Amino acid sequence: MALSLPVALSLSKGPGETSLEYTRPHRPLPVRLINAACRLGLRAGLPGADLLETSLLSAACRKTGLWDFGDLRFRKPLKVLLASMQDEARLHPAGRIMARHNLVRILSNRLRMEDAITRHPGILAADMQDPVVLTGLQRTGTTLLHRLLAEDPSFRVLASWEAVNPAPWPGTTNLRKDPRIRAARFAQRSVGYLSPDFSAIHPIEAESPEEDVLLLEFAFLSTVPEAMMRVPAYSRWLEEEGDNERAYRYLEKILKLLLWQRSAERWLLKSPHHLEHLDVLLDVFPDARIIQVHRDPVVSLASYCSMLTHAQHIFSDEVDPHEVARHWSAKRARLVERAMATRERVGADRFIDVQYVDLVSDPIEQVRRIYAFLGRSLGAGTEARMHAYMRENPKHKHGKHRYGLEHFGLDRETEEERFSRYRARFHIPVEDGA
Repeated sequence: MALSLPVALSLSKGPGETSLEYTRPHRPLPVRLINAACRLGLRAGLPGADLLETSLLSAACRKTGLWDFGDLRFRKPLKVLLASMQDEARLHPAGRIMARHNLVRILSNRLRMEDAITRHPGILAADMQDPVVLTGLQRTGTTLLHRLLAEDPSFRVLASWEAVNPAPWPGTTNLRKDPRIRAARFAQRSVGYLSPDFSAIHPIEAESPEEDVLLLEFAFLSTVPEAMMRVPAYSRWLEEEGDNERAYRYLEKILKLLLWQRSAERWLLKSPHHLEHLDVLLDVFPDARIIQVHRDPVVSLASYCSMLTHAQHIFSDEVDPHEVARHWSAKRARLVERAMATRERVGADRFIDVQYVDLVSDPIEQVRRIYAFLGRSLGAGTEARMHAYMRENPKHKHGKHRYGLEHFGLDRETEEERFSRYRARFHIPVEDGA
C-alpha cells in the first residue's frame, strides 16, 4: 500500500539525520551476499554459525589454550540464552555468525580472567572503597554526565575496549599499545559499517567510557542480549530466576581485575541496568553513592526504542518496532518501580537526583552539586577538561537522532499512565519531542 504524502515526507531522511524506515534497514553488500549464500545452502568456506553450548565452550578453550571457566553456574543462564536465540531471535545467517563470535569472546574472557586471578591471587584483595554509581533510565543524559565526570583522573572509569575484553591478553605489557584497543577500534568501525546511523544515536568509541552492564555479560546475567536481539524467554528467565547477587559478585571480581591492570582512587560505574537491582548493588557495594538522572520517561522511551531497533537490525531482518516498544515499555516501568521500592527501604542519604533539563541547561552546575554530595571539591583543572569535552562534543556531532512515539505504536496517554507514579515521585517535567 502506498504511503500517504505526510507519512512519506516524515520518513524521508535529511542530511545527517537518522532513518525512520525501520522496516527497511541498511544492509551492506557483503552481509547480503553471506545471507543469500547461507540461505541457498552454499556455506562452504564460511565461518561456523552454530549456537551449541559445547561447540562454543570448545572454541573458547581452543582460542585461549585454557580450560578453567571458574564457577560453572554460568552455564545455566548460557543454556537459557542459547535456546532463546535459537528459537526466538530470528537471526539472519550473518547475524548468527556475529552472535557466535560474540559468545566465544565472552567465554574466552572468562577463561583469561580466571587464569589471571589464579596466577595473581592478590588481585582479589584490592580495596574497592566506595564506588560512585551513575544510573537512570536509558536515553536520559547519563552518557553525557558519565563522560564529563570521567574527565576527573581520580575516577577509575571503564573504557570501551576494557568492557569488550577485560582480561589481559598474553604478552601484553604496555596498556598504551594494548592489542585490545586495536580490537575495539575494529569493532567500532564494524558497527559504523553495519549500522551507519547508530553513532548519531549512541556513539561507540574504543577509548571512551562505557557502561559496566557489559561486564555482567561474563556471568550471562545481563540485559545486553535482550537489547540487541529478540530473546523474550531469556528475558523472562532473567527477571524470574536470575541470580543477581552472583552477577554483581562477579562484577566486583572483574572490577578488581581491572584495578590491578590500571589503578585509580575510586570507581565510577554507570548503567541503567543498575536501576532494577539497586538492592543487590548496595549489598555488594555497601558504601556506594548513587547518582540517578531523570528525564521525561515517555520521550526517552521513544528515543530508546529507536536506538534498539537500529541495533537489532544488525542481527536480524525481522525486527518489529512495535514489539520492541511493548517489551521495553514494560521493562522500563519495572526498572523504575523496583528502584523506587529500594530507595524507600534504604533511605535518601545514598542518592542524589539530577534532572535532565537541568543537566543539559548547565552541566557544570550539576557536576558541582554531585561533587558536594560526594564531599569533594571540583578542581579548576578538572572543570577546564569538562568544558573542553563539551566544546569538542556538541549535540548532534555525529548526526541528528530522529524518533517519535508513532513509529513504535505507542500511545502517549497510555505511557503517561504507566509512568505517572515515577514522574510524580521525582517531579519530572514533561518535554516536547516524542
